[in-house]
Parts: sequence; structure tokens; C-alpha cells
Amino acid sequence: MANLDDFAFFIPAYFRGPPALLDSLETETSVLQADTVKECLPLLNAIEDPSRSPFDFNEFSVPVLEREKHIDFLHENLEEFPAPFVGLDASRPWMVYWALLSLYMLGEDVSRYRSRVIKTFFSMQNSSGGFGGGFGQYSHLAGTYAALLSLALVGGDEAYTLIDRDQMWQWLGRLKQPDGGFQISEGGEEDVRGAYCALVAISLLDLPLSLPASSPARSAGFETFMDGLGEYLSRCQTYEGGISASPGNEAHGAYAFCAIACLCLYNTPHAAVNKFLDVNALTWWLSSRQYAPEGGFAGRTNKLVDGCYSHWLGSCWPLVQAALSGPRGTASGLGHDVRENLYSSEGLARYILCCCQAQDGGLRDKPSKRPDSYHTCYTLTGISTVEHSHSYGPVDGSDAFASAFSWEACKAQIPSEADPTKIFDTGAHVRAIHPVYSIPHEAAQAMRNWALSCPLGA
Repeated sequence: MANLDDFAFFIPAYFRGPPALLDSLETETSVLQADTVKECLPLLNAIEDPSRSPFDFNEFSVPVLEREKHIDFLHENLEEFPAPFVGLDASRPWMVYWALLSLYMLGEDVSRYRSRVIKTFFSMQNSSGGFGGGFGQYSHLAGTYAALLSLALVGGDEAYTLIDRDQMWQWLGRLKQPDGGFQISEGGEEDVRGAYCALVAISLLDLPLSLPASSPARSAGFETFMDGLGEYLSRCQTYEGGISASPGNEAHGAYAFCAIACLCLYNTPHAAVNKFLDVNALTWWLSSRQYAPEGGFAGRTNKLVDGCYSHWLGSCWPLVQAALSGPRGTASGLGHDVRENLYSSEGLARYILCCCQAQDGGLRDKPSKRPDSYHTCYTLTGISTVEHSHSYGPVDGSDAFASAFSWEACKAQIPSEADPTKIFDTGAHVRAIHPVYSIPHEAAQAMRNWALSCPLGA
């Protein structure tokens, strides 16, 4: 058994103390940042004083993932909620999706929930197309996205045939706008969330790319869902290099993922991302969102780290790195051979496992917050991203979404930042998921295969 000094050696210095340079101007933001560092540092260095943490540690001074406690926490989140939770009724599709995906990543068989998921979503689908947050609620693309992914997670023809694909296509056509983007609901706001969720639905369900005759986008001369979309997303990139919800707004991590993932569905990543975004500026902005000593990501400039951005920002990196490298075995992209991560995957893993795990199960935003299924899902997604390398294959032009279904994952081999002769290992062993769809690769392919076998209108 190594002594404590050996363990501490494997914690890079920049995760062990406050930043070397601090602005002398004190603001509300700087005070909150200092408080966050103070609550994180004892946990990041808990190996030096085990009384600070209830967890055991591996050889890299990283706490073990309390798998069984998190599984129990997630099972509780799939039970009935008491009356005070009625305010979250419109988030029911999301609560199902977060819990199911988390359980899958932790190694559970979520198909056991198939009948319950079908029963839950049956009443949420509207005859005019799409899913609402609950019975009697208007269809919304975010809720529809979570519903489709939940149905894909549990799988099976009974789950797939619940979906009214004909009306889904008509409804999506009404959401497509003359400027190339998508509304999130009929008469609702237009932003990059809508664009991403729409292409997820179109690709998983093999919906026609041609616009329905009633689509308002036809007034601009558009004929397909793809027309004008890349240009719309391009206008959402800000002067900082990040991506905003809609043109003219502030760059935000969640919208960055939605836009980049959308472009990875629009075309091959090396073609679409490099065409419509300033990748150098985007890479700079993404890099600036990771902090030390915490190691986690903040969603916007001058904001605090938050565990959920382990997904929203962390999941941007496999897509950007793939776009820079191009398809497996080719010289496409920008000619870069990105074999090592462009961000500190070790730092992200340390933040999640040291600071986001709750002692009694579930994961959280930061140590001072309570765990919930949202943060549990997206911190586990961050660990999955750290533990796996992602790439996509070369494809021909016969299928608009062939690239999206060519992604593969393998175990990451990233050297320790403290000792490059060793390969950093989180020890968590979380399952891989598709970097664009955020569900298992096989779940995405199975829903797509079902849709291909059932022509629309047949």
C-alpha cells in the first residue's frame, strides 16, 4: 500500500491550491468564486486527510464512484413523487430520461422499465404531433427529445410504435422558420435547442428531409429541413467564440453543445463544424470554461463551475476534436491529429468524483448543493466522456445521416497529468454513450433501424 505522499504526488499542483494569480478587485462574482474554491479544495485534496471525505481512493487520489448508492438514488427518482413536485410536471420526460440514462451508464438493464415508460408517454403525445411535458400540455421540442430518447433507451417495437411519425413530421415542419432555425414549440421561442432536438427526431425516426407544404419556411424558398440551418447556427456564434441560444445573445455552454451536435447531424463533423463555425475561437472559448483548482466547467464567462456542464461543455470536446481530426483513417478535417484531449479530462474527473458525489447517493452541482437526477445524469456523462475516445467513420453520400450512425467509442488512453508514464484511470468504469445523441450507440441504431423498416405512411 502506498503512503499518503505517493498518493499526493498524483494530484497535479494546479488542483491542490488556489490560483497563483488573483484579481485584487473584489466583486460579488469574485467572492462567490472564492467561496467555491474553498468548498472544493478540501475535497480535491481529501487523500491528505481522509476525515474530509467518506469515500475510498484509487492510486490517482480519486474517490471511487459509489455506484450502488447512486443506483438506489436513481431508482427512487423513478418512483411516484409527492404533491409538492407538481411544479416539475412539465419536466416529466426529462426526469425519466435522466434517470434511465444514468442507470444505463452505471451498468443497469433499463429495458425492465419499458412498460412503465410506454404508459407514461402514451398520454403526453398530441394528435397534432410531438410530446408535451405531461397530459394536456402543448408539444415542445425539448420534451419530445427527452421522450424519444427515453423510448430509445428502453427499446422494442412496442415503444417505437407509440410514436406518430407522420404527425411528428408535420409538426416539425410547422416549427421550421424562414430564417433557417426552429421554434421550440408552435409560437414559442426560436433557438439552437430547437434545431438540435429537431434533427435528433428527424434522424432517429427517418423522417423525410423535405418540408411539409404547410411549413412557414417555404415562404423563404426553403424546401428541406436543412435549408438555411447551418447559416442560422453560424449567426449564433458570438464575439467570444462561444455559441448563444439565438443570434445576438450571450454564449452559453448548453447552447454550444446543441449547436455543435446539430452540425454533426447536419453533415459530417469535419465538413459542417469547420464550415459554419470559427473553430479556433470556439476552442479558445471552450478551454476558458474549465477552471483550476476545481477542474470542472462553468457554463458562461465569469460564472461558477457546475456539475451539469460536465455534459453540456464536456460533451462538446469529442465533437470538436473529431471535427479537427476528420473521419477515422482519413486526412480530412483541418489536418490535425488530435490524439490527446484538448481539455483536462483528469481535472473534470477529479471535480466530479471529489466534489459532486453525495455521501448518501446521487450527484450534484457542487459540494454545497443537493443531488438530483439532472446533475447525476450529466456528471456521469462527463465521466463517460473522460473514460472513452470517440471517432466517426468515412461515409458516402447515399444517406444524409450515415455519419451520425458511424460513431464508435473505445477506452481512452490519456496520460496522467502528474506522471505521463502512467495512464490516468478514474476507476469508475461508466458505459460509453453516443456523443451526439446522448444515449447508447446501439439504442440510437435500433430506433433508426426500426424507422427504416417502416416507411412513413405505410
